[in-house]
Amino acid sequence: MKKTSRRVVIAGNWKMNMTPSAAKAAIEATAALVKGKDGCDVVLCVPFIDVATAVEAARGTNVKIGAQNVHFEKKGAFTGEISADMLTEAGVEYVIVGHSERRQYFGETDETVNKRTRAGLDAGLKVIMCLGEVLAERQAGITEEIVSMQTKLDLAGIPEEQLKNLIIAYEPVWAIGTGLTATPDQAEEVCCLIRKVVAGLYSEAAAEALTIQYGGSMNDGNAAELLAKVDVDGGLIGGASLVPEKFAKIVDAAQA
Repeated sequence: MKKTSRRVVIAGNWKMNMTPSAAKAAIEATAALVKGKDGCDVVLCVPFIDVATAVEAARGTNVKIGAQNVHFEKKGAFTGEISADMLTEAGVEYVIVGHSERRQYFGETDETVNKRTRAGLDAGLKVIMCLGEVLAERQAGITEEIVSMQTKLDLAGIPEEQLKNLIIAYEPVWAIGTGLTATPDQAEEVCCLIRKVVAGLYSEAAAEALTIQYGGSMNDGNAAELLAKVDVDGGLIGGASLVPEKFAKIVDAAQA
């Protein structure tokens, strides 16, 4: 399967930014700038407090709304958590799972990432599952081992038929919020590795159909070069997604 037969997904991760009123304005501005640009899926993943406002602001546009986390239980005594059913009923279509900040600051492990991924997929959400190495691991030359292990652990127990709703986002932790970016060749190398691991776990067809994003300081200046790589099928965008004009330029770069 050629890259052109995989769906490119440009997803913004707002992190802990934007009040509901600011979210409404940003989504309306973004929607106007990306209108008619159907060469990729356009997603904005917003804080929980913004979901209702975001879904309404995006209604009738080609912007889809995602959340930034989901719990693995359907309900219960899990103060501060949000279930997959809550998200789907609120109109959310996508959810980020396993972002490096969740792993670093909130104790996420490959086990909990796997459980959250399975919960999201079981509820019909499109899951953006993040993984990637830290700087010390890259410097030690063990990127391949770390990323292969994460891919296998995070996908444990997920049937092949559910991969149609799964996106893997390769995010080298050393390139998130630091201004550093993996070179296009580095991004391609690891995205290709992930695809090979998925092929080993499932099948060549499943691996070739899987959308694999790059997430690590992709911006309006470097997006075109990164997206030109064969195994890079989109981006998980941080800071640039907060500025509609910059985010729209990344969407433009994905149209070719």
